[in-house]
Amino acid sequence: YSVIIYSFSFQNYFLQSCIMYHGTTMLNAMRIMTEGFSPSFDGMLGPGVYVTRSFEKASRYPLHSNGEMLAVLRLSIKVGRVKKIDYQGHPLQKTWYEHGYDTAWVPPNCGMVNSGLEENCVYDPSRITVLDVIPNLRF
Repeated sequence: YSVIIYSFSFQNYFLQSCIMYHGTTMLNAMRIMTEGFSPSFDGMLGPGVYVTRSFEKASRYPLHSNGEMLAVLRLSIKVGRVKKIDYQGHPLQKTWYEHGYDTAWVPPNCGMVNSGLEENCVYDPSRITVLDVIPNLRF
């Protein structure tokens, strides 16, 4: 039911805020709190800040922490205009932001992400507000 509401909201480009998560090291979390997010230069969806509505998925990141303390950031994101990218090789997969979209959304179980969990990429980090830093005790 929640996926249907989420999908409906994204498809209709409501200018709403969504709670999402971002996994990182505790050191990076503190830097993000003071300096804001630095978008990735590239990734599956091109440049931007990668986030998810799945706390479970966010808690898996970073993949390699070298023993550092980890954190999951709880975020409020003004998603703006959202483009659904639901298959590899989608014509706007890495260029959605050049076509007036603010966020790219990979729906769950569409075959683009091995975990089957959804993923989002927010082009402009000013759309993101950090609400909490949650220690990640995954080990």
